[in-house]
Amino acid sequence: MHLPNTPHAVLAAAAFALLLSACGKAPQADPEETARAILPVGQVAIEKVKVEPGKRTGEEIVTAVCGACHSSGALNAPKTGDKEAWAPRIAQGFDALVQAAINGKNQMPARGGAADLTDEEVARAVAYLANQSGASFEAPAP
Repeated sequence: MHLPNTPHAVLAAAAFALLLSACGKAPQADPEETARAILPVGQVAIEKVKVEPGKRTGEEIVTAVCGACHSSGALNAPKTGDKEAWAPRIAQGFDALVQAAINGKNQMPARGGAADLTDEEVARAVAYLANQSGASFEAPAP
């Protein structure tokens, strides 16, 4: 009869015993402690400010709507403050600019894509934007 190599057999038996001892039940964490550990660090509350239609200022409208293109020149929009680009447009007059903004022109959608803008709000936005670029138009009062 052949006996297995004793050191190897002892090592194998020890490894098997260690493996079996690791199969026991893992300690359970306290549910309340776990709940506290995963609480968010803070909370964010986003509230949409609703401004009554017709009451928005030119600056509010340009910031929220027009600035997306006019601050970067996207879609060939004249950049705010670029007097050279705005000069021929300003020369057409306030009413022509307002009508172009209301109806849309070239790649600019009607009302800058904000269908809820009133004509007066569009006029305020045009005055604000053009005045930043060299015009001296008077905007309708809110």
